[in-house]
Amino acid sequence: MKVEQIYTGCLAQGAYYIESNGEVAIIDPLREEKPYINRAKLDDAKIKYIFETHFHADFVSGHVTLAKETGAPIIYGPSANPTFEAIIAKDNQEFKLGEISITVLHTPGHTLESTTYLLKDETGKDYAIFSGDTLFLGDVGRPDLAQKMGELTEKDLAELLYDSLREKIMPLADDILVYPAHGAGSACGKNMMKETVDTLGNQKKMNYALRENMTKEEFVEEVTEGLLPPPQYFPLNVKLNKEGYEDFKEVLKRGTKSLSPKAFEVAANETGAIVLDVRHQDDFAKGHIPRSIFIGLNGDFAPWVGALIADVEQPILLVTPKGGEEEAVTRLSRVGFDNTLGFLEGGFEAWKNSAMEYDTVSQVSAKALSNLLKIDQVPVFDVRKNSEYLSEHLLAAVNTPLDYLNNHLAEFPDNKIFYVHCAGGYRSMIAGSILKSRGIHNLVDVVGGFKELKESDASVSEYVCPSTL
Repeated sequence: MKVEQIYTGCLAQGAYYIESNGEVAIIDPLREEKPYINRAKLDDAKIKYIFETHFHADFVSGHVTLAKETGAPIIYGPSANPTFEAIIAKDNQEFKLGEISITVLHTPGHTLESTTYLLKDETGKDYAIFSGDTLFLGDVGRPDLAQKMGELTEKDLAELLYDSLREKIMPLADDILVYPAHGAGSACGKNMMKETVDTLGNQKKMNYALRENMTKEEFVEEVTEGLLPPPQYFPLNVKLNKEGYEDFKEVLKRGTKSLSPKAFEVAANETGAIVLDVRHQDDFAKGHIPRSIFIGLNGDFAPWVGALIADVEQPILLVTPKGGEEEAVTRLSRVGFDNTLGFLEGGFEAWKNSAMEYDTVSQVSAKALSNLLKIDQVPVFDVRKNSEYLSEHLLAAVNTPLDYLNNHLAEFPDNKIFYVHCAGGYRSMIAGSILKSRGIHNLVDVVGGFKELKESDASVSEYVCPSTL
């Protein structure tokens, strides 16, 4: 028996490859199918099943294309209603895989169809659960993301989740492994551990939602407390996962079409496409196409695209580092952004060498800003999350979180220079690009962000542990 976690840090997502005696099961695959097919070939094995724990909201699963390429059936738990052909399994239904088996445990709560898969080894002993978004490490799935069905509320779903955990998961042995669909950084939970695998016994000890003697009322209150609004693209991803989508090969072919600077400019004007610059933030600061949006491949690229662009139908044109166009198109497609129309051939240097108009972002070191603040109360804006700001912040800074930047546009001065920072420089450059695209150019980006501001002698608030907020 082989069990491999295929973890994608940008999405904080875990897919799973399970093999026994030449037969393979894939759980919650990503959009591109080739890595799973190639992995099975290495074992001279055949993909027999594709298991989906639920209709994912934060990414587009690869189940439809993988089933088409391999002939393996897609399996959902009870109450799932996809529009494509799939096996809708019954609770406790068992699927044989070589010398092992996978049992369906219907665990509604995060969504109505949410299902945990219990893996039993060659001896029939419980070995691991693949818990999807039902149970995370340190947390459980939020109960407010499911599409509304009838009169169900997030409280109703939280109550279902309480029952699922206590009736289906907590009675299992402490030594079995827990393999969740997501880890720290995902918007599908609020308190996840950085680890990506743990024992159920340890989770029973330290996961607040698995406390002994916890009442249903206490559970509902704690699980629903402090939930931030989900990103706007989540329902659109659910729709794609339920109804299917365009073949990834076609998306990649269209998105990696090279365009000369002139053709790129024409395409942008004729289609209304967003020009998305995915280079490093330092390169973007030195020069970029006017009104282009920066979201670099070196950070949490796909989630920020989803949160800030939101509409998966939005046409996109790419400015990439050399050879980075395929990676950018792939990572966009993982969150449903399939309408990439091509990339700038030769990159930004080709644009600049063609004598096309370009823009820059003014920058300052953290030390220089710290010194300036000693003599002048210049406006400073912190675009980190509110929880980061409350934990510790520059005393002079106002919090305008990147996720909700559009709600704060009126706060930025239009007649004087202001400064923008985040934790390390990635998000502040995204914010800067958005502001400049809206005609606000009097900003200065703080290089190194709060990390370097702290290391200078800037005045910061007293530290508060984020877990106490």
